[in-house]
Amino acid sequence: MAERIDGKVIAAEVLETVKAATEKLVSETGVQPGIAVVIVGEDPASEFYVRSKGKRAEECGFKSVTHRLPAETSEDELLKLIGELNADDTIHGILVQLPVPDHIDDGKVIQAISPDKDVDGFSFVNVGRLVTGQLGSAFVPCTPAGAMVMIRRTLGTGDLSGLTAVVVGRSNIVGKPMANLLLAANATVTIAHSRTRDLPAVCREADILVAAVGRPEMVKGDWVKPGACVIDVGINRVPAPELEKKYRVVGDVDYDGAEKVAGSITPVPGGVGLMTVAMLMASTVTSAYRSAGLEPPGF
Repeated sequence: MAERIDGKVIAAEVLETVKAATEKLVSETGVQPGIAVVIVGEDPASEFYVRSKGKRAEECGFKSVTHRLPAETSEDELLKLIGELNADDTIHGILVQLPVPDHIDDGKVIQAISPDKDVDGFSFVNVGRLVTGQLGSAFVPCTPAGAMVMIRRTLGTGDLSGLTAVVVGRSNIVGKPMANLLLAANATVTIAHSRTRDLPAVCREADILVAAVGRPEMVKGDWVKPGACVIDVGINRVPAPELEKKYRVVGDVDYDGAEKVAGSITPVPGGVGLMTVAMLMASTVTSAYRSAGLEPPGF
């Protein structure tokens, strides 16, 4: 049976490092990490995520500010607020909760955030830094960043030389940045997707298999190389009439089948998903350290 990679444990360790780094920064420089979250409209799911991020930021000792704007807020008004937050020295991380209303261009909004405060890692500048291997100055999207922490801690090394990695999925938020992180760690990387010929055979070559396609339990146990490290990024709801809530949450990997073959595997829930907010906090404290001219902590 595969080793279960516990996202709750690893996320808690990341947050403890963030808290300690925050206390050190405040005591030595008086600088308190600050994060600003902007939400436009009243989407219930967005509200849940915003509250979760705000609560975690306060637990880490951050200054946490939430700007709740009405749905009719104009694009210019939102861009003006982002400009003000860019100029605010007490704010080190800015994120706009997506989706925004249809009359607002989310791409324009994301690119308006200063790259040095873009803790979501979505700006073209940070994408370019990641692609060119400038990880010392880049912010990386939080989900692949968290997955990479799990891989390093599970395999016991940050150097993946000689290992083959397959990323199933090519999204800008997970698949592509994940592949670039693995490349930076010296893995030999293949990005697979819906047009890949004989996808199961490609997956069977992977020492590290990352599934990020958004299809429930698509990756079967016989797709997994014996002993592989399997990272399941998917979070999918599937009908479960027998349960009170009428659904259950599964990943992109058939966990029951894969755990019999893999060397290590992340569960869903309880895996990569728990790392996302933890890595957002890590990026924010990293930004604060950089703004103070100090070397940020490692994660």
